[in-house]
Amino acid sequence: MTTKKHVGSCHCGALKIQVELDLDAGVSACNCSICAKVGATGAVVKPAAFRVLQGLDEAGTYTFTAASPARRVFCRRCGIHVFGDGDIPELGGPFVSINVNCLDDVELADLTITYWDGRHDAWQKGMRATPWPNLREATV
Repeated sequence: MTTKKHVGSCHCGALKIQVELDLDAGVSACNCSICAKVGATGAVVKPAAFRVLQGLDEAGTYTFTAASPARRVFCRRCGIHVFGDGDIPELGGPFVSINVNCLDDVELADLTITYWDGRHDAWQKGMRATPWPNLREATV
């Protein structure tokens, strides 16, 4: 495992982060309603590997429901979702999910991406190596 320090930000630069992670371990994409619409590609780390460098006062948060164990953090100026965090015991407890598209030194095409099928609540099936099937074509 080779962790490296990465710095990133939202589009306008108001919200800046730093994270230590191993991108060789791969990243993930999800087709649930929020991930698909935001277009995030994520990597998950423990909170100790993450910090906000500036702009927390410019950050807004979004949670699916009041009882949600996780939230998304975005820049209120430009709207970019930079990271999310939460505490889900079934997934190992406290975490920070980084939108790797926001990291300055990362080329998405160089990363191995695995896929979650959140659109169909198929979390128990785990990640897959290929994108989810096009359901419109599968039902024709």
